[in-house]
Amino acid sequence: MPNTDNRHLRFGIFMGPFHSPDENPTLALERDLDLVVLLDKLGYDEAWIGEHHSGGFEIIASPEVFIAFAAERTQHIRLGTGVSSLAYHHPFINADRMNQLDHMTRGRVMFGVGPGSLPSDAFAMGFHPKEQRRRMNEALDVLVPLLRGERVSAETDWFTLNEARLQLSSYSKPMIEMAVASLRSPAGALAAGKHGIGLLSLGGTNDEALAAHTENWRRCEEAAAEHGKSVDRKNWRITTFIHLAETREQAEADVGFGLEAFADYFRNIAPTPIIPPGTPDPLAHLRDNRIAVIGTPDDAIAHIERLWNGTGGFGALLQLAHDWANWQATQKSYELMTRYVIPHFQNAMDARRDSYDHTAANRETYVGAVNDAISTETKRYEERQRKAAAKREK
Repeated sequence: MPNTDNRHLRFGIFMGPFHSPDENPTLALERDLDLVVLLDKLGYDEAWIGEHHSGGFEIIASPEVFIAFAAERTQHIRLGTGVSSLAYHHPFINADRMNQLDHMTRGRVMFGVGPGSLPSDAFAMGFHPKEQRRRMNEALDVLVPLLRGERVSAETDWFTLNEARLQLSSYSKPMIEMAVASLRSPAGALAAGKHGIGLLSLGGTNDEALAAHTENWRRCEEAAAEHGKSVDRKNWRITTFIHLAETREQAEADVGFGLEAFADYFRNIAPTPIIPPGTPDPLAHLRDNRIAVIGTPDDAIAHIERLWNGTGGFGALLQLAHDWANWQATQKSYELMTRYVIPHFQNAMDARRDSYDHTAANRETYVGAVNDAISTETKRYEERQRKAAAKREK
């Protein structure tokens, strides 16, 4: 059983984003910004922003542009690419962009990387998806030393670096924080371990998925040791779906707003089988297979405790942002997370509860002291009044 005595989970979101093609995309993007602003006010730790170029549903093409906007509207929340699809970008340009954002956000930016999730993106750019992971690894081999300020030369079949070095050293020291996305294959975990950087685990939260995530973390640690690096569980992030309301019935009613459009996207477009074709009841599938919490804050606490115990512990819990509910109910869900769920995993209520319990246990003593103080002051007042009256009589 993992130790929870000093547990302090960080919380954030992983934003694709997921938006139905039936709505205005400009307003959807604005609402994404509004969500990050809300999370900043609520005290969330981080937000990771996706990159997609086809399918019409996940409509942010440049997480870097989004981050630049969001950074201007927020004060505290850290902002990451979730993820930058390395197979699509020359690594020198990618490193230079992220390095600039590191300066312009005063170190609030994080560099999440991966091969790219939609095969339709790769086909649109003229190469087979089977090349994506190879390209990711080749890009990472030069990105990490570039971001550390080193001069790099390399040549592959899709990029060349000729004594390349970034003209600015990083704002974050020793370099910008990085993390690699990992689904079920070991590719992301091995890359994270090789370079000693963080791991973003996606791909479900049922028992089978948790076993796969745990095995990938083991592979990450093994690869780190093999390459003379180290990795830390505080830089391991687990993603899951959550929508909360004050009752389970209300939460289930809420997601009737947009869950079917989300299900259609995964039936028809996205390659990951979150909701497989032929699934008659998406809500039951998500709930019964422990893929999502659609319920109350207590349900969320139990779910996250299961993730913690099933993995042996991790550093941050990321909610996959979605439009299952309307905007008002979505905001309410994040508010309930902040009021009741997040404090449970940050020991934020312990001192208050101890103070309350200690005071209640000693109430008789404290109330007796108050009554004694009141009696003493009353007697002093009466004595002063008696003396004043006696003085007047003279």
